[in-house]
Amino acid sequence: MVSDTHMPYRARDLPPRLVRELQNCHGILHAGDWTDWSVYERFAAYAPTEGVAGNNDGGEIVRRLGLRKVLEAGGCRIGIVHGHGGLSRKDTEANALRAFRGEKLDAIIYGHTHIPVRKTLDGVLVFNPGSPTDRRSSPKFSFGVLQIRNRKIELAEHIFYDKKKLMP
Repeated sequence: MVSDTHMPYRARDLPPRLVRELQNCHGILHAGDWTDWSVYERFAAYAPTEGVAGNNDGGEIVRRLGLRKVLEAGGCRIGIVHGHGGLSRKDTEANALRAFRGEKLDAIIYGHTHIPVRKTLDGVLVFNPGSPTDRRSSPKFSFGVLQIRNRKIELAEHIFYDKKKLMP
């Protein structure tokens, strides 16, 4: 799980720590702010890629991906949204939850704040992977790993790293 790559503005290439994880993944979920369609193509070269557009994505990305999506993966229903649209970034998580009100989901993945979040609300995983290229106020860069087995989310964790190092 990844969000807020903001490429090529925040980075020309995917960070080595992220690339290392992508080489072994089965699918990629991106919660918006790609900023250029070529970023989708970079991810898709590693694994099937799904995602939504964010507030910094142009019309082409919005048309191709939409702003909100519900996917099924391994028997789990996952909602993906960027989360923008409130009066401030403090509204982001509430916006993400509101986008899927009334839907039966196992997880909601969102972005926008660049701040990693992992919690469970009413039995639903709520996860913001942070950003692998623009940490803003977070001490480290981050993205997420999700593992589903037997129709259940078995693992949802962040991988944190310093941009200058390959290891977390």
